Amino acid sequence: MNEPPADPAARQAAIELTATAYHEAGHAVMAISLGRPIQKVTIAPGPLQTGGYRLGVCELRKGRGRSSQDVVEDEALILLAGMVAEARFTGRYCPRGAAQDLRTVERVLEGRAKTQRQLERLQRRLLDKTEHLLSDEAHAVAIERIAKELIEKTTISGRAVRHLFEQAKQQFD
Repeated sequence: MNEPPADPAARQAAIELTATAYHEAGHAVMAISLGRPIQKVTIAPGPLQTGGYRLGVCELRKGRGRSSQDVVEDEALILLAGMVAEARFTGRYCPRGAAQDLRTVERVLEGRAKTQRQLERLQRRLLDKTEHLLSDEAHAVAIERIAKELIEKTTISGRAVRHLFEQAKQQFD
């Protein structure tokens, strides 16, 4: 990356942009590794359909890709991957970005747990699984490359994301 901006506000904005890029790259890498094709990934901020504001988005293609044995678990893993990637590569995560994902994970998993304690244990298990899956060297390199491309271009196509993912996988095969 280039020299950090001298202005404190610009420096903070650059840090948040980098965190968002890693966050969205984490979603993308997990989705692709689970067989879910990507439409596009962006770090352009915008409104949420439910109200509020998003810092970026990893948009999945509808109705395509291989089916999973556990669609609910896959969705939770994809949602958690943003937070995990962001924390791993930047040393912290932005609570604003992760909060929406965590609320969605709870909503997705509610039917799987009878008590709050069961829900918390299930979330912990899936968070551990997400951390394990993203600790793979090829996945780490793919996240790094996708994040750098996002910082440079703001929005990248699903095809470009897949290409960067495949390049990283080939490097470790």
